[in-house]
Amino acid sequence: MESFEAHPDAEIITSFPGLGSLTGARVLAEIGDDRSRFTDAKGLKAFAGAAPVTRASGRSLAVMARRVKNQRLASVGYVWAFAALTASPGARAHYDRRRADGDRHTAAQRNLFNRMLGCLHHCLTKRTHYDEATAFPVPQAPQLSVAA
Repeated sequence: MESFEAHPDAEIITSFPGLGSLTGARVLAEIGDDRSRFTDAKGLKAFAGAAPVTRASGRSLAVMARRVKNQRLASVGYVWAFAALTASPGARAHYDRRRADGDRHTAAQRNLFNRMLGCLHHCLTKRTHYDEATAFPVPQAPQLSVAA
């Protein structure tokens, strides 16, 4: 635990809701600290199994969960997403929105993990801490112009 807390990325990783020292150490161990390993967030999401797989043939289209993935990162990702539901109002709203759109619990949780991985990739690349307002911006109500 001491070696994780001494790592330069530890503060950034533990700034995320739902990531403590133990889960943060697992995330860092699985993704590594070589920032050139994943050139974009898509690669990290696919590696973790959070990005869906789309199979299309003719008229059929199926969007499924990825089976080939880093299982250790995927398992800590579900714990992370579940813990973020109580620690982050934005994460909770995102999860609830996915559930209202018809996703099952695991699909909504995987989608939240996907979103959080994108934020993690951004924060580690830019060397910034997690910001709730940036990660989950509050949608602005459209302003209607008054007709004269």
